[in-house]
Amino acid sequence: MARRQRFRADRAHGLAGDVSTARLAVMVAVALVLGCAAPPSTQPARRSGFKDMSPATQAMQRDDSANPAMLWVRDGEQLWARTEGAPARSCASCHGDAKAMRGVAVRFPAWDDALRRPVNLGTRINLCRQRHQGLPPWPAENGSLLGLEAFLALQSRGLPIAPPEDRRLLPHRERGEKLFGERIGQLALSCAQCHDERAGGKLGPALIPQGQATGYPIYRLEWQGLGSLGRRVRNCMTGVRAEPLAHGSVEMAELELYLAARAMGMPLETPAVRP
Repeated sequence: MARRQRFRADRAHGLAGDVSTARLAVMVAVALVLGCAAPPSTQPARRSGFKDMSPATQAMQRDDSANPAMLWVRDGEQLWARTEGAPARSCASCHGDAKAMRGVAVRFPAWDDALRRPVNLGTRINLCRQRHQGLPPWPAENGSLLGLEAFLALQSRGLPIAPPEDRRLLPHRERGEKLFGERIGQLALSCAQCHDERAGGKLGPALIPQGQATGYPIYRLEWQGLGSLGRRVRNCMTGVRAEPLAHGSVEMAELELYLAARAMGMPLETPAVRP
């Protein structure tokens, strides 16, 4: 209980973590503009950020009893069985045992027939709340939403990421790829410049990661809390002084769809831990 209270209290420091992330992104941007970030000698094979962490942080992710993200996962487990709304339904009322959801999280973003566009797993959860429980959607980065998403993703931990083979998604994935390579913001930098062209290089002593989206929602020590892929993307965009994509927007879903295709075949790590 004491550890749980400590991590809950630490969430208040998340904003400071976001500022730190933005500062780091600006440092990367300036280094790239000035040409002082050393590029990798060769283009590296696909690599999870887990492999570049310290042994202590790797051990934290491996051990569910030490992984702080599991606090949110336990909340998500309770939410799965909780009856809510006028129809008095729970997630389990429709889907049964959560173990039956194994393989679901690795197939998002996916197509939504009613919206006629791709949605990520968090948006799907909120749509279920609205359509089948008569409840309002949780706001972005809400602890309950992140907890339920992490609990669902945990059921697929270790499975290869496998975006749907749905022709309706192709133009959205292409737009996501374009967003990944597009220079944005006052610093005119793209995701690809850091995470493709400079992946494996150094910014001072720090390694530039590939940015593979294999563990979201993710617990970042910098945030002292759990956060979505959307939060991480928005941090980077703010860092290069660009207008961040809105949570739940079709553009965010398109970028996430491309990131899923980019990480296709890599094992899902949720709930992952990062520095």
